[in-house]
Amino acid sequence: MSVGTKMQRFIHRMVVYVALCLLAALFAGPFVWMVLTSLKADSEVLTSPPIWIPRQLQWDHYPKALLWGCEEAVPATATAAEAWGAFVQLVAKGKLAAIPFLRYTFNTLWITGWCIVGSLVSCSLAAYGFARLKWPGRDALFFLLLSTMMLPGFVTLIPVLVLFKRLGWVGTYLPLTVPAFFGSAFYIFLLRQFFLTIPMELSEAAVVDGCSEFGIYRRIVLPLAKPALAIVALFTFVASWNDFLGPLIYLSRESQYTLSLGLQMFVGQHSAEWQKLMAASAVMILPVLLVFFFAQRTFIEGISLTGLKG
Repeated sequence: MSVGTKMQRFIHRMVVYVALCLLAALFAGPFVWMVLTSLKADSEVLTSPPIWIPRQLQWDHYPKALLWGCEEAVPATATAAEAWGAFVQLVAKGKLAAIPFLRYTFNTLWITGWCIVGSLVSCSLAAYGFARLKWPGRDALFFLLLSTMMLPGFVTLIPVLVLFKRLGWVGTYLPLTVPAFFGSAFYIFLLRQFFLTIPMELSEAAVVDGCSEFGIYRRIVLPLAKPALAIVALFTFVASWNDFLGPLIYLSRESQYTLSLGLQMFVGQHSAEWQKLMAASAVMILPVLLVFFFAQRTFIEGISLTGLKG
């Protein structure tokens, strides 16, 4: 290999690395700004020109945000150590129900958990039927299912709202969790494509051994489809955790609010607690980042193995 060729490869790699770094900075910029704003003093938030790095880190904004609605427990003049101490004391006393932000966290986890369970069960069963079973009209029905992906969700928003209202579900968590048990066209498509990559010989051998169709689904297909199932669980978690429109429409009581709705508490009619809002937003984003960080290997594996066979 000549020196000129090596230099060209080096320059090409440098250009690619610089472009990737700029792209990463573009996506990470808002998150970094949010974290820095959550650590700023009141006088540093809306200054012009803006102060990028806080002169002194205000860590007390995080416990104050978590204890929003319990101001008597954390005075406005409390130091970071005093604020964290008050937070720990309330947790130790079991007074989590009196803390709106923590209640919203529990509500969000409750809804997200049921959505993940519903999506995994319903979508995997439907995908198995489309991929591994032969029955009249299968391909036509699958094409019809895929066509629903082109229909914007806002088109069916009002009819679905009227339906849930007549069922008496408005004001409960049912409109946010029950639809997950009826499957999603995208998730069904994703799992079907993965199921098609599993050799049919495994199912035929299981049938010879006397295994039922559900047994094949549970004992053979599901264990082999863990990467694809992890993708569905991950996407469902992110979508449900960040959902704002659904809780806004269907939930009426403040005690039912999720984190996305709870963030609105920091914004008043004439002012906003920007530092606490940014601190609460950082806490809300943290679980999503942790899930992606620890599941990125499974995420990449599932995407790469979910081909376009069939």
